[in-house]
Amino acid sequence: MSTLTRLIAQAKENRVTVAVAAAEDMEVIKAVREANKNEVAHFQLYGDEKKLLSLIERVDSNLLNNKAINIISAPSPEEAAYKAVKAVHNKTADVLMKGNIPTKTILKAALDKQFGLRTSRVLSHVALFEVPIYERPIIITDAAMNIAPTVSEKSQIIKNAVSVAHAIGLDYPKVAVLASVEVVNENMPATLHAKELVEMFQQETNCFVEGPFALDNAISPYAAEHKGIGGKVAGRADILLAPNIESGNILYKSLIYFAKARVGAIIAGAKAPIVLTSRADSAESKLHSLALAICISQHESREET
Repeated sequence: MSTLTRLIAQAKENRVTVAVAAAEDMEVIKAVREANKNEVAHFQLYGDEKKLLSLIERVDSNLLNNKAINIISAPSPEEAAYKAVKAVHNKTADVLMKGNIPTKTILKAALDKQFGLRTSRVLSHVALFEVPIYERPIIITDAAMNIAPTVSEKSQIIKNAVSVAHAIGLDYPKVAVLASVEVVNENMPATLHAKELVEMFQQETNCFVEGPFALDNAISPYAAEHKGIGGKVAGRADILLAPNIESGNILYKSLIYFAKARVGAIIAGAKAPIVLTSRADSAESKLHSLALAICISQHESREET
């Protein structure tokens, strides 16, 4: 069973509630239908009630009277974001999901000091990939949130990704700090960052951080061995830390469009997982992202008890 399929099955163990901001989107409703079919969550759908009812009727009329789905009227995207975030803040929902709404609108609500989901941590994008020609899942961060993170911010991005890895069953994830080369070069900031990060994480007991790595040396044992690169991470990375948003985003989309990879992605670092998929993402990707977020929520609940 693949990791993403396993996460869907795992999400059934303790169904949580997902608050969807501006849910009036065809792919979102299709994802809700699939999630409901798999019994992975209850849903609070915030948005234009008339549009939501019309969309649900088109996708699956059986959802209209489903007790696991609750429609809450919100005439504007801003109000939908406010209500959905407040539901998670007040713990009447466990996971926040972005619907047909600009990212900046939902993040503005999520970061509100009064009712938002802000913590002391940096928010970062964490994506779990299954690539057809690769033998195991791999996590990529950060492809969508932090433009040019500092070393300090990268350390928090690593911690967020490690938390996700723990939630999916990787007890000691191996983190590769990516650059274009595997040696430290004073003219290449990504390699200098890698050196600092390796030093910062030397005493960590829940992950291994090494670098800098070019991509091939991080994921291919053959490439790492051919270049004489040793260590625990070389050729066997579980988490790839991108140097900046451009490289992370290009790698992310290359895997989807060229390699036909399956993906689930969330925003980590808030008080609750945030499903912040693109409006262009498929219903399948949204379902995988939901399953990932739900499993993280379940894991965090267990950690608190």
